Amino acid sequence: MKTTIRKMGNSHGVLIPKPILAQLGLEDEVDMQIEGNALVLRRPQKRAREGWAEASRSIAAAGGDRLVMGEFPNADDEGFTW
Repeated sequence: MKTTIRKMGNSHGVLIPKPILAQLGLEDEVDMQIEGNALVLRRPQKRAREGWAEASRSIAAAGGDRLVMGEFPNADDEGFTW
């Protein structure tokens, strides 16, 4: 696909058609790199554990955070004060 480079304020940009964005799953931001003679846009990598806090709050709110096996002590725990 051939497109034009447009002036946008003090920069320049290329408009990416909505069907292409949808096909690639690109939304609010992209990772942009130069590889050889090509400008490459990719979905940003998710950070490790991104979204875990929200997911755990959602699980707790739904009551799904109970222990699967219940409470059980280790054999040598009797003498300890917690």
